[in-house]
Order: sequence, then C-alpha cells, then structure tokens
Amino acid sequence: MSAVLEEVLSGGVRLAAPLLLASAGELVSERAGVLNLSVEAMMLTGAFAGAAGALATGSAVAGVGCALVAGLLVAALQALLSVTVRADQIVTGITANALALGATTYGARLLFADSGQTPAGFEPLPVPVLSEIPLLGPALFEQSVLGYLAFAVAAVLAVGLSRRTGWGLAVDAVGEDAVTADRCGLPVRAIRYAAVLLTGVTSGLAGAQLALAEVHAFSDNITGGVGYLAVVAVIAGRWRAWPTVLACLFFGVAQALQFAAPAVGLHLPAPLLVTVPYVIALLAVSGLVGRSRAPSALTTPFLRTA
Repeated sequence: MSAVLEEVLSGGVRLAAPLLLASAGELVSERAGVLNLSVEAMMLTGAFAGAAGALATGSAVAGVGCALVAGLLVAALQALLSVTVRADQIVTGITANALALGATTYGARLLFADSGQTPAGFEPLPVPVLSEIPLLGPALFEQSVLGYLAFAVAAVLAVGLSRRTGWGLAVDAVGEDAVTADRCGLPVRAIRYAAVLLTGVTSGLAGAQLALAEVHAFSDNITGGVGYLAVVAVIAGRWRAWPTVLACLFFGVAQALQFAAPAVGLHLPAPLLVTVPYVIALLAVSGLVGRSRAPSALTTPFLRTA
C-alpha cells in the first residue's frame, strides 16, 4: 500500500510541475486583467519547438530556449490582440489554441513521423539524503531540472504577487480598476503586456517540461488540455497564489490516480477523475466553498478616457 501511495504522490508531483508553471503565469495575467485562454497554445508550441530544437541541436538546453521563444511569440500575439487591439479575450484565446493544435500536428508529421530519433531531454536528479525520505522524498526530490524550476518559479511569483511588494500592488491595481490606475500614473498597457509575456515564458517552459522531461518526445496534442487546466487551477485557487499551487498539486494527484487506482482495487472511471478539477472550479466560483471574487477588470479592455 505504501508503495502505491508513493507512486501516486510521485506521479502527482510530476504531473503538477507543468501545470504549476503554466498557472503561475496565468495567475499574474488574470490578476492584471487579461484572461489568457491561449495558455494551451503557448504550451503546445513550446513543447513542439522544444522537441524540434533539442532534436536538431542534440541539446536539451537549446530545446528549452526554442520553447521559450515559441511561447513568447504566441504571448506577444495574444498581448497585441488583447491589450492593443482590444479584441475579445475568450475568442482570441480559443482561436490561438485551435491554430496551435493544427500547426504543431502538421509540423510533427513533417519532423518527427519518420525520423525515429528521440530528442535530448532531462533526466531526474535525486537530491542526496532528501530523496530517501519515505513517501515525500521521491515525490519532491527526484525531479528533473525543469521540475525543480517549476516549483521555484511558482514560489517566486507567489511572493512577488503579494500586496507587500510594489509589483504585486501594481498588478492588482491594473486588474481591479485600470482607469483609476492609469490616472494614478501606472503604465496599464505596459503592465498588461508584461503579464501576458510572462505567461508565455512560463507556459513555454511548461511545454518543454512535458516534451523534454516527461515524455522525451513530441506527439499530437501532447498537452491534452493542461493549458485549460491551468486556467481552472487559477479559478479554483480563487486568484490567490498559494491556493493555486495547492490546486495544481491536487489536480496532479487526481491525474496520477487514473493510473494507480487499479493497483489497489479501485476501478474508478477515468472520465470521473478527469472531471474532478472542473467540478472544484465550479464550486470555487459558485461560493459554495467560501467567497471568491475574480479581479474586477478581468477580460475588460483598457481604454484611456479624457
């Protein structure tokens, strides 16, 4: 039983790592007032570019660089449409996801279908002594470099978003009332651009983590909706940093249960476990599990008034 529990925890933390990266950036973006449904597109293009770059150069680090560039390009397009053009954020996000799915699927047919090669990737790096702690040791301290980076990025952004920091206050001010923030001298568009581009960085890294640390390959729709799940984690976490981290870990464990449940005689329907995160998000926004309020200016384009 303990072996199964250890497997569930280890698998859950590994599955939560890309979700943590993507949701960390998404949290900043939503707190700044921009709903980034295109997180899925950023992750998918990041995974594809990461695998392609690692395969072409033989270097996993180069693959991560390619993933970052791909994520930033999608984020730049999203920022242009959402902040400058003031297009509908939901429509642009869904459109970007559809385009990314089609483009990466076609690209995978061209680059990976007949190559028979595996891109360079990252192997787990156990931390001496700590990785030997029962249950939690293998789960927390046998990660790849990108896995450790995911937790570091989540922690840094959680501290940075605190209202005790000037940056956190500025982001919240823009997300709550952009017009008033502008009158107080805050560069609203610049802050929103930075928030969306940050999402591109974290989501590109999340895609690289999937392709280069978990799967060591690229396959069609490798993200499998993790980008959407990142948005759900932010909602379930009530737009707060540490609850969002906990939501990501919970979702990771819920996904790991799909593979480990039969080993302990629990034959739970896989679709039931898949729906758990979305049910939790619905409960979070419904107020049944406590009060929850999204940033007031979320999805509202900023237009400077006289």
